[in-house]
Amino acid sequence: MTILENEHVELSTPTGPMRVHIFRPAGEGKYPGILFYTEIFQVTGPIRRTAAMIAGHGYIVAIPEIYHEFEEPGTVLAYDQEGSDRGNALKTTKTLAGYDGDARAVLDHLAARPDCTGALGVMGICIGGHLAFRAAFNQDVKATACFYGTDIHKGSLSAGGDDSLVRAEEIKGELMMIWGRQDPHVPLEGRRKILARLDELNLHFTWHEVNAAHAFLRDEGVRYDPELARWGYGMALELFHRRLTVGV
Repeated sequence: MTILENEHVELSTPTGPMRVHIFRPAGEGKYPGILFYTEIFQVTGPIRRTAAMIAGHGYIVAIPEIYHEFEEPGTVLAYDQEGSDRGNALKTTKTLAGYDGDARAVLDHLAARPDCTGALGVMGICIGGHLAFRAAFNQDVKATACFYGTDIHKGSLSAGGDDSLVRAEEIKGELMMIWGRQDPHVPLEGRRKILARLDELNLHFTWHEVNAAHAFLRDEGVRYDPELARWGYGMALELFHRRLTVGV
């Protein structure tokens, strides 16, 4: 399916205007919407290629610039030490209410689009995996794919920390969690803490651990694992197809 990938919208949020990049099928019709959260570097080349791939399977993909309160629209942080330092500093500068307000703004935009069916899913990578987890608290989210979400086990997202594990009981859609066993950002004890909480709540979820490092999805850098990336994207698409398109 051919796509359009050079669109963006400016959405109002409680913490100011936010640029959201839109990838969508070129053909006329209605499609489910996917809120897609980036790594700490914002909308990089690898993120854009992932969004294009998802959109090409029949979805409207909306990617918010997660640090819109601090960076100029269109800012992309580099995959280097300076970019990492900036992204990591901002993730604990931004407020939790800011993150949650962004999610609601994008979900509302997708649901209101004339080319959207109203069926909504979320996907996220790295910090985006954590933000996707939180976006799943919204009751209109039917399916969520979280790839190696950082800081969930530590409760350290935002300026004042986070309540993500406490609020996990609010997740009503289907959840998929994918982790790399060799990821130092979410060690074994962290993964076990998250899994124990999801089991305690008896949520509708699947849990996958693979032999991979952090950022194994990113098609730049030495940690990229093409085989596992293809598998992971396939898992996410299967989830979205089953929960957002079948029977709609």
